[in-house]
Amino acid sequence: MALSLSNFLYAGVLLLPFGLIAQAATVNYDWNITWVTANPDGAFDRPTIGINGQWPLPLLNITKGDQVVVNVNNQLGNQSTSIHFHGIFQNGTTEMDGPVGISQCSIPPGSSITYNFTINQPGTYWYHSHNAGQYPDGLRGPLVVHDPDNPYNGQFDEEVVVTMSDWYHDQMPGLIASFISVTNPTGAEPIPDGALFNDTQNLTVAVQPGKTYLFHFINVAAFAAQYLWFEDHTMRIVEVDGVYTEPADAQMVYIAAAQRMSMLITMKNDTNSNFAFVGSMDQDLFDTVPPTLNPNVTGWLVYNEQAENPIPALLDDFTPFDDFTLVPQDGLPLYDNVDYSITLHLEMNNLGDGANYAFLNDITYVSPKVPTLYSVLSTSELATNPTVYGSNTNSFILNHLDVIEIVLNNDDPGKHPFHLHGHNFQAVWRSDDDAGFYDPTASNVTFPAKPMRRDTFVVHPNGNIVIRFRADNPGVWLYHCHIEWHVDSGLMATLVEAPLVLQETLKIPDDHYQVCRDQNALTQGNAAGNTVDLLDLSGQNLPPAPLPDGFTARGIVALTFSIISALLGIAAIAWYVFDFL
Repeated sequence: MALSLSNFLYAGVLLLPFGLIAQAATVNYDWNITWVTANPDGAFDRPTIGINGQWPLPLLNITKGDQVVVNVNNQLGNQSTSIHFHGIFQNGTTEMDGPVGISQCSIPPGSSITYNFTINQPGTYWYHSHNAGQYPDGLRGPLVVHDPDNPYNGQFDEEVVVTMSDWYHDQMPGLIASFISVTNPTGAEPIPDGALFNDTQNLTVAVQPGKTYLFHFINVAAFAAQYLWFEDHTMRIVEVDGVYTEPADAQMVYIAAAQRMSMLITMKNDTNSNFAFVGSMDQDLFDTVPPTLNPNVTGWLVYNEQAENPIPALLDDFTPFDDFTLVPQDGLPLYDNVDYSITLHLEMNNLGDGANYAFLNDITYVSPKVPTLYSVLSTSELATNPTVYGSNTNSFILNHLDVIEIVLNNDDPGKHPFHLHGHNFQAVWRSDDDAGFYDPTASNVTFPAKPMRRDTFVVHPNGNIVIRFRADNPGVWLYHCHIEWHVDSGLMATLVEAPLVLQETLKIPDDHYQVCRDQNALTQGNAAGNTVDLLDLSGQNLPPAPLPDGFTARGIVALTFSIISALLGIAAIAWYVFDFL
């Protein structure tokens, strides 16, 4: 399949005269969340989640300072939903953040909710469902916030928005059920069936010689990071995750799930040839690589519609630009006085049901009966006690305006893109592969004077990262791996920021409570819904019991196949006896 990019080009949007005052507007959207049929890779028709009967989903063009009002009605019929505006701080509107079980109840079929917030941050973002692993079934789309004060105004002629993603032919509920299962004790993630640009393949971008384009790339994938390169063109990185950077030239970049990157690309001065740009899924993430998998997706810069679109050269070496070396354009210096340091130990392990789960500090996340934000508002002074939020929400209490440090030790041989809601952060340290746990006294640990800031940062296999941010946005915010399989298996922590400030300043709109009432969901008390004894968690949601001592993933595999073999043997004997009779 092929798709023109005409609907994604926005010529002159940022070419505003200097001194022009941009007037903030209220931007309204009415969204009916519906099922449609889609076939983006031309291989398989499948049910896909659309908006107002359409898919791919619309690009949201917002200007910094706009108020955004999104009226959402769930017409799916068989699934609940929610919307998260990824990377938007929701400063003062934490109730609009969207994660189910954290800042709201899910929106059940037939119910409606309104998200109402103001965006005062420029850059490249996206929106997606934050409920039950749903967004890879289609409920994700691009969002760009234009900035009259963009420091790169005058250096480009047009903007181009490109989403990059993986794609599955099977729907998420079935994939999740087979992923978190005794039949998959090693936790091998489902492998995508292909990769997409703008929810299609063979994308063409019409360009004009000599012009400079500002490309916004957004990885909306469930799983796969992509290496990205433009043949015979240089990318000049100018923004990551909504943060302007000092210009940095790159021939290849690495964009993990949930990350965004904007770059200036200047076209050649002739129209003799067209040029490929390629996204290649990071196959190191996959436990196995099916022989039929094409990990690449190709687009073309089309200078001449009569010229051929050349087949891109095959690469056997991927050496991307290191995003850790980027410098924020505003020059914000390192936060060097940490008030509160949190250390998280990441590992994958099995529980008593035989399935594989993800853990931070030996805790796999389980959604509470009461959304955590609603517990903040209904637990009085005990809102500063993490116990009220449940034993499996990995909750940490942050004091208002403290400088927070998170140390993440990855005791897993995979890469993990960790995303923080409500903030971006300084990426102050990232180890190499196989470096083990973070040791601040090691001679090689040095922090940049002006660290890169972003909201999603990759920790390397069996390595570690350190991030820092100021707790200047009271709310309830998730910190989680943005590989959707790992969200589903529990790789999340909860940051409860300035809870007593929230009690004084926040009021939940009634329509948000109404979606809870529509499904008889609890909205008061601790994680178990206890409003009498807030430290009594009896009846809270819990994970499966621990694995019995002595069991391992390998043992579960052996036991499972032994049981299967035994059942097959019994079936064969029964068939033989029946046939003999």
